[in-house]
Amino acid sequence: MLQMALWRIAQFPLILAVIYLLTFTLAWVAPGNPFANEKNMDPTVIANLEKRFHARSAGEFLWHYPKNIVLHGDFGPSMQYREWSVNDIIFASLPVSVALGIFAVAIATFVGVGVGTLAAVKRGGFLDWTSLSIALIGISLPSFVTAALLLMFAAKTKIVPAGGWGSVSSAILPAIALSLLPMAYIVRLTRVSMLDVLGSDFVRTARAKGLSRSIVVWKHCLRNAFLPVLSYLGPAAAFAMTGSFVVEKVFNIPGLGQHFVNSVLNRDRTLILGVVLVYSVFLLTFNLLVDIAYAWVDPRIDVTARKE
Repeated sequence: MLQMALWRIAQFPLILAVIYLLTFTLAWVAPGNPFANEKNMDPTVIANLEKRFHARSAGEFLWHYPKNIVLHGDFGPSMQYREWSVNDIIFASLPVSVALGIFAVAIATFVGVGVGTLAAVKRGGFLDWTSLSIALIGISLPSFVTAALLLMFAAKTKIVPAGGWGSVSSAILPAIALSLLPMAYIVRLTRVSMLDVLGSDFVRTARAKGLSRSIVVWKHCLRNAFLPVLSYLGPAAAFAMTGSFVVEKVFNIPGLGQHFVNSVLNRDRTLILGVVLVYSVFLLTFNLLVDIAYAWVDPRIDVTARKE
């Protein structure tokens, strides 16, 4: 297990380098100049800014920026918020996105696993059909539509704040909007996996030994049925904890998502690369944690995939 984890961590720099090169290429070839957003800007000023940001050519930027990251851990100054560095922006906004993401993942996991399990146990019943309908809506409905509907609900009822950040109540609606898509997938995964496990021989044996149905379902079956959900939680957690761009924008949450949207609109290459690399580290880390959790949930699984 330790050898597998160390080998996966050793691969991180190569994967991040490939992601960096792809993102850099897309950011550089995109039309627009990050230094010419203001009207009638003096060409001399633009030239000085390009020199300051080492952006006079693609080769100069490609050489200077990664070297600064590797040697100093510095993503450099933002081309848009020139008085702020990319590090300052990430450190200020990432905790907000992570807190919102943890809340959303917790809601999606507990509700999704619970509803999916009950739907499998009551297969063909009202709860089963209701869960399938809700899952279909959750997968099909765009997050900005869900967020807008919840925002209208909050504005009319005034039960919870309709936007902003700073309290638990202000995070409820954004977390719900952010959790609906992963919740729908978790419901479907749990239901299908639970149906397969319920037909296993060990379930009939456990029931024959006198164990109650609830103990068999929630203690023995769920542990095996949870494995597909665990696979999905890796990328889902990375997505949610780094924040949803649309949800943060709709609810006016000062997370990293808003800065990423603004960086793309303003061609802020340093901020684009910094945010993408942070997102990539989260995704790689959570996928590694999922593999480790696999062995903890079911010790029979060989996550190293070694040949005997």
